Amino acid sequence: MSENAALPPSGICDIAFVPLETIAPDDIIAHMSDPRMATHMPLLDGPWDQDSYQQFMAHKSQYWQRDGLGHWVILCDGDYVGWGGFQKEGEDWDYGLVLRPQNFGLGMVITRKALDLARSDRRISSVTFLLPPTRTKLGALKRMGAVFDGQVSHEGAVFLKYRLDTA
Repeated sequence: MSENAALPPSGICDIAFVPLETIAPDDIIAHMSDPRMATHMPLLDGPWDQDSYQQFMAHKSQYWQRDGLGHWVILCDGDYVGWGGFQKEGEDWDYGLVLRPQNFGLGMVITRKALDLARSDRRISSVTFLLPPTRTKLGALKRMGAVFDGQVSHEGAVFLKYRLDTA
């Protein structure tokens, strides 16, 4: 699937979670520099460069070292579609997913696979989702069983917090 390719006809493909280091830095830099990403990412502060990428990688590596779990690169039939995964925030395991705009339609397929991993991990009794108030289409999240758990402030931005029991 090339950078501009559409989703497979069914929207389904072979999803793989691989270490962040396996994708070329330029792919993540281009993804995070796409101006469309800022629409639902209040903490995204302009285009990325090599320094932004290095800070991102160091930060995400700390979660893996501390918790044994973190974010992955996500591939669809071997092609980069985004990144995401779980990171421990206080007592919560927060799930985040950052897809390239042309791959937004894969969100639920990827999320279901990630939640299957969470359900098989005894450490994770629930998963939280922190969504910016700009995210107004929440039907799929609610159909999964996630419930509103209040508003939270994170690094100066307000997020809507949803929780899904995985036990």
